[in-house]
Amino acid sequence: MTKQKTPIGPIVIIGILFFILGFITWLNGLLIPYLKTACELNNFQALFVAFAFYISYTVMALPSSWILEKLGFKNGLSVGLWVMAIGALVFIPAANTREFPVFLVGLFILGTGMAVLQTAVNPYITILGPIESAAKRISIMGIANKVAGALAPLALAYFVVQAGDDETINNLATMLPADKDLFLNSLAQRVINPYIGMAIVLALVGIGIKFSKLPEIDSEENDKANNNDNKQKDKSSIFAYPYLVLGVMTLFFYVGAEVIAGDTIIRYGQSLDIPMETAKNFTTYTMIGMLVGYVFGIILIPRYISQHKALQASAILGLTFTLAAVFTSGFISVFFIAILGLANALVWPAVWPLAIHGLGKHIKTGSALLIMAISGGAILPLIWGKFSDVFSSQLAYLVLIPSYLFILFFATYGYKIKEWKK
Repeated sequence: MTKQKTPIGPIVIIGILFFILGFITWLNGLLIPYLKTACELNNFQALFVAFAFYISYTVMALPSSWILEKLGFKNGLSVGLWVMAIGALVFIPAANTREFPVFLVGLFILGTGMAVLQTAVNPYITILGPIESAAKRISIMGIANKVAGALAPLALAYFVVQAGDDETINNLATMLPADKDLFLNSLAQRVINPYIGMAIVLALVGIGIKFSKLPEIDSEENDKANNNDNKQKDKSSIFAYPYLVLGVMTLFFYVGAEVIAGDTIIRYGQSLDIPMETAKNFTTYTMIGMLVGYVFGIILIPRYISQHKALQASAILGLTFTLAAVFTSGFISVFFIAILGLANALVWPAVWPLAIHGLGKHIKTGSALLIMAISGGAILPLIWGKFSDVFSSQLAYLVLIPSYLFILFFATYGYKIKEWKK
């Protein structure tokens, strides 16, 4: 049998798309504390930034699958990028009016476009080569994604964080109403130029993809080619695959944990009286932790460690770092939240191939269900926000414990379940 090769051209194009996905996604780490101040919100309200962004994946994942069926992968990618450009432009009226619901509409539209991209690029990169090395290829894409994620908050901070902001924000309660409105309006409008720039880039990349030589792929045929040893027949229902259903649940908890680690750490730093000038870098540190994890994945999988063993190690590290963050203090506690990035890095690359292996004709629907699991990034951060308001931002991180326990269950047992027990 001829060894399946991985084409370089499509890998580069998909890598660019993973970079864009990472850049847009991890802007939220700075947007949450930024909009908390500009729109005068509490922690729970501010976490609706993550909710509006990630819930769009659940709402739009199945429609995204339909779009890809009708338009094909390449045209679907272009449409997704153009929808994202529209979402970025919504930030102009949102900033000018300082209306939080308008920001949420823009974030939902951005997430809608990204749902189309995610539904296409993840199965695309999974089947562009042997299934046993899928986690390695996704890890390479993860490097592009997390490099962008490390740069994103720093790039946005260049436009929206200015010297003296911390002192002014601390004095808002004592300012005259007119002076307070003037400052908050000015603060909100700082976001306009970077989002106009993003809209232009997204539109141009969409045009570039439209006229590129990115090949169409038959995901069903590729899945069958990667599963010559799989003797089971296609089942009548997507829900007849227990390992897929459990994989969806695992990704729900994982994305929630990843978003909490990346999107709340700046706000957590502020709650410890760390100045924004310092705290603005914290999401970048989390992304660096993920980059280190991806490098380990590229080196170790599958030559030295299997995908499910890497997943087990990730869950154990997640539990350890979470408990350390809760029971330490100050910068040390922030450090343990940041290195949750290391624990989280290999979860998505390992779960995805374990969950879609052998789905046959159901692979597109299965991929859409896995994308819907990104809603964990909408729900779990809200719980963190409520616990943060009621108890403390530090104790709120205990919400991560059940997440990592479920990931450990899937890595140890869940991925092996082929039939529901009667």
